[in-house]
Amino acid sequence: MKILRITAQGLPLFKQDLDILFYAQQRVNEDDKEKLFKLLPNIFLHGANAFIGVNASGKTSVLKAIQLALSIVKNEAINHVDAKTILGGTKKAVFRICFYSVNGKVYCLETEITSQKKKPDGFVYSIIKEHLWEKPVTDIKSKKYLTDFSGLTPVYTRNEEEIFLSDDVSFIIAHNRRNRERLEIFSLLSYTNINVLPFTEGIAPEIITFLDPTIEKLYFEQSDNKTFIHLKFAEEEEIILNNAVDLEQYLSSGTIKGIVTFSMVKDVLQTGGYFLVDEIENHFNKEIVTTLIRFFMDSRLNRNGGTLIFTTHYPELLDEYDRNDGIHIIRNRNGITVENLSGILKRNDIKKSDAYQSGFLEGTTPAYEAYIRLKKSIEASIG
Repeated sequence: MKILRITAQGLPLFKQDLDILFYAQQRVNEDDKEKLFKLLPNIFLHGANAFIGVNASGKTSVLKAIQLALSIVKNEAINHVDAKTILGGTKKAVFRICFYSVNGKVYCLETEITSQKKKPDGFVYSIIKEHLWEKPVTDIKSKKYLTDFSGLTPVYTRNEEEIFLSDDVSFIIAHNRRNRERLEIFSLLSYTNINVLPFTEGIAPEIITFLDPTIEKLYFEQSDNKTFIHLKFAEEEEIILNNAVDLEQYLSSGTIKGIVTFSMVKDVLQTGGYFLVDEIENHFNKEIVTTLIRFFMDSRLNRNGGTLIFTTHYPELLDEYDRNDGIHIIRNRNGITVENLSGILKRNDIKKSDAYQSGFLEGTTPAYEAYIRLKKSIEASIG
């Protein structure tokens, strides 16, 4: 399963409908193909999808909305997902998720969700309507019609006869089982500001050497139902710990986050799954971040179509992109909006970071008036 498009209506934090396309919208030339994943003869997917905005623009909320949409398609229970910050007390939220299936067809799943207030647990969510459309790839004459299902009749509609299906789980579960469809989701949303290893095995030595060449070995040993961590630096005595939290005393935050991140990267590239990272530059230097992005932009390495979806504050990272349609600008002006850069900048040869920092894109730099007020406040406090 490959996600092509996610749209969402009725999300309280958003000023307008969310609409994100994961396939290349602009013309794809021969050089571009080295950095994209070929799904169909004329359809290419972005391996690395960037979402950039200033502080408090809504970047994390956008990532959580994407994660919720992916969870629906993966037939996870909505009430078991961190959905409350996105759905809130919505009366009606509608997700439309278009995807390419292993059976050679393109589908569109429409899921309508409502909330019910229940104290003291807050909101409980239910799926009240659901439809599924399909069409064979042979019916798609151009990229323009890839996710257009207008005029088609749903092949499946959720009904009350599905008594064995929980009301917070999508009926896409039947499609997934029938077609042996799988969607692998890897997320670091819970680890944006936390640096603890969530696993105790499988750390590749190449990852450790890349992040910190002074480490000779780092591995976990299980003995008598206890976990011991063996850590040794070059020309130093081996250190033995019994709690992963204690690693923070010996390893940098960047090394710990790097071990978690690049261990997941291997799984994502192997399975062709989805990898969500909030504030990708957090605890990392620029070279590590660009290495991570380039892995997903390398069609030879990313041959299974793994997808990186990340947020960032740093406009310099945008210069890793030769194209505009893999970048999304997030703003928050009385509500969150998301706009694909290709709809603003028509030319790919304009330096992305310059356009972003110059204020040409509007709403991508801190307001000048706010800067002046802050400067005067600091001057006054000093004086």
